[in-house]
Formats: sequence, C-alpha cells, structure tokens
Amino acid sequence: MNSPFLKIGSFTFNWGSRTYVMGILNVTPDSFSGDGLIAKGDAINTAVEQARGFLASGADILDVGGESTRPGSAPVNADDEMERVIPIVQALKQNFPDALISIDTYKAQVAEEAIKAGARIVNDVWGLRADDGLASVAAKYKVPVILMHNRSNPASVEVREKLGGAYAGSEYQNLMEDVKRELLECVALAKNAQIAESHIILDPGVGFGKTREHNLELIDRLGEIRKLGYPVLLGTSRKSFIGFTLDLPADQRVEGTAATVAVGITRGADIIRVHDVKEMARVAKMTDAIVRKPFTINERDERG
Repeated sequence: MNSPFLKIGSFTFNWGSRTYVMGILNVTPDSFSGDGLIAKGDAINTAVEQARGFLASGADILDVGGESTRPGSAPVNADDEMERVIPIVQALKQNFPDALISIDTYKAQVAEEAIKAGARIVNDVWGLRADDGLASVAAKYKVPVILMHNRSNPASVEVREKLGGAYAGSEYQNLMEDVKRELLECVALAKNAQIAESHIILDPGVGFGKTREHNLELIDRLGEIRKLGYPVLLGTSRKSFIGFTLDLPADQRVEGTAATVAVGITRGADIIRVHDVKEMARVAKMTDAIVRKPFTINERDERG
C-alpha cells in the first residue's frame, strides 16, 4: 500500500488496524432500501437524529447522498441534488463538528459545494468518469476520493432471473481482471489530476453492472483488489444480490449483509458502507478480533 495512514482533519485512518464503518444517509425519495430521508418528512432533523445514532453506534464516516443508484432510478440534476444534500451536510457539520462527512456524488458542482459545507471525502460511483471536473475539485480541496467500479446504466435495468434485478452491463471477459484494470484506469484519472495516492480508496462496485454470481465472486476474491495497493471500501448493504440469494426484501437483509461484511473483512476490506450501523459495527469488531487481533486477550480462558 502506498501509505498505511490517511489523516483527515483530526481523524487518522490506520489501514489494516481495524475496519472503519461508513453509515449511509440517503437524502432521496426513492432509495432502494426504503431509507430515503425525504420520504420521511423533515429530512434535516431526521438526518441529524439518524447521524447521532450512527455515531453512537460506531460509525466513523457519515455518507450523504442525494441521488438514488437503484436499478431504473431517474438521474437528478445538480441543482436538485444540492438542494437535497447541502442543508444536510451543513446541519451535520453544525451538530457534529468532529464527524467525518463524505458526499456521495459524481457531479463536480455538488461535490464542491458539499466540501465547502463541511464534507471531507468524495464518494463517486462512477470513479471520476462521469464528470471531468470532479477530479479537479478533489485535487483542489485535497480531499480523498472513493473510486467505484461501475459499468451500469442507471436508466436501464435487466430483470432476467440471471441478473436478479441487477443492472445491465454484466458481460466480462474475466471478472477480476476486468474490474482491476478498470479500477486502475480510474486511479490514473485521479493521478493525472494530481490527487495524492494516499487520497485514493477503491470500491469494487458490488451490485453495479454485475450478476449475483459476479457479486459473490467479488466478495470472495476481494483480496485481489486490495493487492492493487489502495484501501478498499465494500458496499454490500441490503443489496439485491442478497435478496435474490435469500429471497428476502431489503428490510430483511441484515443477516445476509452481515455475512458479506464478515467475509469481506477477512478478504481485506478496510471500510464497510452500511445502513445498519449498530449491527454491522459489531460484526466488524468481532471479525477484526479474529482476523486483525487488535485486542489484548485476557489470560483467563472464558469458555461458554
């Protein structure tokens, strides 16, 4: 890895020491998981209270997004997206000044305004490929970027049983080699914009342009992504491949998510992006105790 540390303000990531937890705050009316804050009325107060619970339950990062990425979702223009997310970022910064906030957007204008409002990480589902200006914004403000692998077409979704409701675009010559190559193309965009290597985080894009089998293979072979030399974020929470595997709706996928989180951590995930922060923070802590062994074990052998 290029650097074992990433310092953002007063917070320091020590990659490999433990798993970091990103809590999802969807400021959308149409989130696939049914947790969109706009649909719940007072989005600002709801977001603040949800963030309060996330932070108390072990979240390290609050990820604010104003455009749904669910299959078949309609794109949102920058003005509408900013109207959704900027007041939320401002409120989070005001209420939790030490909290680490990321903005989930692929638009340069939205990212810049969010950074001005207090965001400190850019989480881009298109890996800097959708908006040429986003890399320049990240470089200008010296903020880390999460680069996700994505072949999806947000306006089109295959509904064949093979895909389990996943996005179209799932044809690969060699899944892992293709994903790694295309992630490194995103890395090149970041480097060309003078984004520091220590500010680059990779996301294999589970659920985006991949079949259920692809998603399962990506999780199992996540270590190959990690070996590219950058920290890795894993976002599996409540996704359709879990529902397709277990035949369960989004609000009943906690256990399935937990399995993917635990396996992902054993394969090298550094950050997990989740809806159910309390439960997944516990899964991460327990898995870390097994895999990373960060705790001093008492000499007394407790057998139950």
